[in-house]
Amino acid sequence: MRLTNLVGESAEHLSAREELRLAEIELMRHRERVADLRRRLPLGPVVDDYAFEEGPADLHADDAPVQTVRLSELFTRPGRDLVVYHFMFGKQQTQPCPMCTMWIDGFNGIAHHVTQNVDFAIVAAADLPTLRAHARDRKWDNLRLLSAGAGTFKYALGSEDAEGNQDSTVSVFTRDSNGSVRHFYSAHPRMSDDIDQRGIDLLSPVWHILDLTRQGRENWFAELSY
Repeated sequence: MRLTNLVGESAEHLSAREELRLAEIELMRHRERVADLRRRLPLGPVVDDYAFEEGPADLHADDAPVQTVRLSELFTRPGRDLVVYHFMFGKQQTQPCPMCTMWIDGFNGIAHHVTQNVDFAIVAAADLPTLRAHARDRKWDNLRLLSAGAGTFKYALGSEDAEGNQDSTVSVFTRDSNGSVRHFYSAHPRMSDDIDQRGIDLLSPVWHILDLTRQGRENWFAELSY
C-alpha cells in the first residue's frame, strides 16, 4: 500500500515502509486492547476526602483569598470522572520539573476540550503562591491549580516518597453509586526497572512528534530552555 505519490521511491524504501505500516497497525490495535483493559478495571478503594488549597480562579488576581477544597468537590457534576496530574514541584523538588512544565503547557491549551467530558486538575506539593507564580509565568490560565503540600494526597497516590521527593503521576477518580470517591487508575513514568521515563508517554504529543523523526526524543532534555 503506497502512502505517497512521490516519484523515485526505491523498492527497499517501499518494502521497509510497508513493514512499518503493518507494525503501526498492530501497535494501534494493541493500544486499543490496553485501553479496553483500563476501562474495564474494577473500582479501586474508597479514598479519603483529601483537602487542597486553591486560590482565585483568575490566575492574575492576588493569591488570596485561599480556600480549602476537598477531593469530592473537584467533581463538578454527577457522571463525570476526575483526572489529576501530579506536578513534580515542591518539597525536595525545589525547581519545577521541566518535563511536567512542558506537558502542562499542553494541558492548558486543551483543557476546554478535556473538561467537556471529565473534570481535570493539576496538583503540586509546592505552596500555593509558588505554584501560582510559576503558572503565571507559563500563562496557565485554563487550569485548576491545587496545592497538596500540607496533606498526604501525593504520598498516598505514589507521587511523593517519605522524604518529600516528587514524581510525575496521573490519577483518575470516580464516584460510586453511594457518592463515595474511589480510586480508579494511576500511572507513573517508571513502570519497571528497565522503563524509567515512558510510563505515561501518551500524555505527551511532543514526544510522539519527535519519535516520527530519525533522531527521536533522546536529546530532548539537552534542548531544554526553561
